[in-house]
Amino acid sequence: MRKPAVTTVDIHPVLAERWSPRAFDATAVVKVDDLNAILEAGRWAPSAFNRQPWKFLVGHRGDENFAKLSGVLSGFNKEWAPRASVLIAANAITVDAEGNPIPSALFDLGLAVGYMSVEAHHRGYSIHQMAGFERDALKAALGLGDEVQPVVIIALGHAADVSTLENEALREREVAPRERKPLSEILL
Repeated sequence: MRKPAVTTVDIHPVLAERWSPRAFDATAVVKVDDLNAILEAGRWAPSAFNRQPWKFLVGHRGDENFAKLSGVLSGFNKEWAPRASVLIAANAITVDAEGNPIPSALFDLGLAVGYMSVEAHHRGYSIHQMAGFERDALKAALGLGDEVQPVVIIALGHAADVSTLENEALREREVAPRERKPLSEILL
């Protein structure tokens, strides 16, 4: 299914065509080279002082990491996300080696995930970032220290037909038109 953005001016097609589906093909596999390229794109995202204050945990459907990540999902995410081929926990490192706060850590992580999203779309994959998960449970499951802040879990794979979603509300959201606030509402 295609859901191109309706923009007020033309933007790059990779950006206009990218969207975050919930219907994933539960049999598809992400090629290792493609996954490495998606992670590499995140590695090369800009970051303040080149700190790269992020850590990713990758789980492939059927492995222990995937089970940990799918086990902490909440709400509707528990229903659809386990059908993805890969789940990735995106974590921000919020303090440096000396214990000083890294004020740009969340921004920098967001850029890395954004780069990963573009690379995934470019390679024919779909990606969906989720904030709906139990952060404390994820920190405990992964043994993350206080300096690591889980921010999103990313579902990665091939989109499937909307009919694969069992939940009617999710099917409706999947086919609904994409919407964004007008540009005038996001400018100060």
